[in-house]
Amino acid sequence: MSSSFWQILIFGSLAALGNILGGLVLFPSKVQTYAKRSVRLILAVGTGFMLAVTFIEILPKTIELWQQNVDHSAINYTAPMVLLLAGYLLTQLLEHTIAPHFHLGEEVRADEGISVGSAYAAVAGMGIHTFFDGVMIAAASQLSAGLGFLVFLAVALHKFPEGLTVGSMVLAAGKARGGVMAATITLGLTTLLGALIFHIAGEGVSSLVRYALPFAAGVTLYVAASDLVPEINHHSGRSVFVTIAMFLGVGLFFALDITLASFFH
Repeated sequence: MSSSFWQILIFGSLAALGNILGGLVLFPSKVQTYAKRSVRLILAVGTGFMLAVTFIEILPKTIELWQQNVDHSAINYTAPMVLLLAGYLLTQLLEHTIAPHFHLGEEVRADEGISVGSAYAAVAGMGIHTFFDGVMIAAASQLSAGLGFLVFLAVALHKFPEGLTVGSMVLAAGKARGGVMAATITLGLTTLLGALIFHIAGEGVSSLVRYALPFAAGVTLYVAASDLVPEINHHSGRSVFVTIAMFLGVGLFFALDITLASFFH
């Protein structure tokens, strides 16, 4: 087994564990209360980190991949940008058709009367996103260990709130602990599955990473900019702490990026 396989397996498993832990904190209720108080700050830090990784690392790396083994005078950047847009628009389509009532980061109350069908539709819709979380981790890890770690951390920072929110929806639909755990384990497994499937496919098609990376980046960009930022702004009001937390997420990215660059060089 290659070192990149073990890195992908470990990162994919840890990211999946974040979904499961998000569901577990709903029991007992005292832990749930504390977790829900902190989820906005966790999301804000994760959002800042995700945006920084996408714009500072993933998009430049995508351009670099498309420049390789090509006559620079004939490079056409339309294709990777179309893939980026396709990932973004696909997420929009899925979240507003398959899971129209799902909002990442919004804890759902039992008195809202969510149907079982809506709750599981939300799980299905989020499963598409979590699958591409795994693809992103695997694609980045195949390029370099440092980039793989940064992408893994960007994914991991929103896994716990993701599991908490989906678990809350399942509870609001009248399901018990077993239903919550089934939903969050499913999300975790789709993350790991996405990572492993891409790794296996990528070994047979060496150029696959340059197509998968911008598409998965489009999914990530949608989650960060169109899901998380509006949710954070809507529920935090004028709280300066949430804004500071988002900037801290960006600062954390730069600190780790510089540290990793020094380490690997």
